[in-house]
Amino acid sequence: MTQLGIGIVGTGMMGRIHADAARRVGARVVAVAGSSRTSAERAVREWAGGSAALGVENLITHPDVDVVHLCVPNHLHEPLAARALEAGKHVVCEKPLALDLAGARALTGSARTSGLTAAVPFIYRYHPLVAEARARVQAGSAGSIHLIHGSYLQDWLSNPEDTNWRVDAGKGGASRAFADIGSHWCDLVEWVSGHRIQEVSALTKTAYADRPGAAGTVSTEDIASVAFRTDRGAVGSVVISQVSPGRKNRLWFEISTANVSVGFDQEQPETLWVGGREGNQVLTRDPNTLSPEAAELSTLPAGHPQGYHDAFRAFVADVYASVSGGAAVDRMPTFEDGLRTVAITEAVLASAERGTWVRVGDFSPVLVTASTAGASLPES
Repeated sequence: MTQLGIGIVGTGMMGRIHADAARRVGARVVAVAGSSRTSAERAVREWAGGSAALGVENLITHPDVDVVHLCVPNHLHEPLAARALEAGKHVVCEKPLALDLAGARALTGSARTSGLTAAVPFIYRYHPLVAEARARVQAGSAGSIHLIHGSYLQDWLSNPEDTNWRVDAGKGGASRAFADIGSHWCDLVEWVSGHRIQEVSALTKTAYADRPGAAGTVSTEDIASVAFRTDRGAVGSVVISQVSPGRKNRLWFEISTANVSVGFDQEQPETLWVGGREGNQVLTRDPNTLSPEAAELSTLPAGHPQGYHDAFRAFVADVYASVSGGAAVDRMPTFEDGLRTVAITEAVLASAERGTWVRVGDFSPVLVTASTAGASLPES
């Protein structure tokens, strides 16, 4: 595979993680852009040595950049992704794709029309034992799925003085906790189960209406509690929170079929709980005993722990293989998957506002050219 040239837009934690994954699979980070020239130069010094610190437009149009990674605040995703696609670049965009469903549909349509690779890093799909859970619950012997439930809990906003650009709805969007981490949970359980969340009944709560640096009263949710029905007759629930002290990044799900249950906790990614009427077991990752897809993702021998960085590397490897003309891998999350989570998020907000069940809306892409290609880009 010809060495790909990578451009990273965004110099925070996610920019660093994307750059690390790109290097680990043999790509070259050509350029970095940030909110300022200073931040871009700092990123080059600290984690992207040998790359250039550029403005966003220069990075997107750079002849040596094949793939643009967008690791920026949410309100910039749609215009920057549209601009990159217009420039003929493949795109990896953090979620959410856009601040609303209409924008996400248009952007997904643009990606489809372009024929370029356009991916969203729902990287929890890439834990080997998630693949094992998928193989077990979708096996014919498992029987029908009856129940899907779980939670995604964090504590990084649990104090009233905690703040971030995400608390500003103008930058983060109308949803905060659910769009940020609920989207990961929904993508993951839909991927594992093969079901689609069809209707939702939601409650949301803003723990603190005032936070430092917020543009007025905080309007976005810290907590969401959501009941749902799927298109294939299962019921479920999920609790999303970014204000649960002691929970750092606890994404957990359990799926119950007629004959087996599986439970996965991404803070303990080396094990999978498997339940049955005759007894339970805790399965430890071992490539010699896993299903074929799980074994493929299991790149280290048993007893040598894999984790978040390994999942991210595997995602980026799939994306770059697609860019280079390799066979499509259906586990790779695309803009279509990003669009679906925007649709679920909008349904959750609508349900919480109305106090009723809401059906997940139309999330089919609009086949148009990038309508936001002319949007202004941040300088750096």
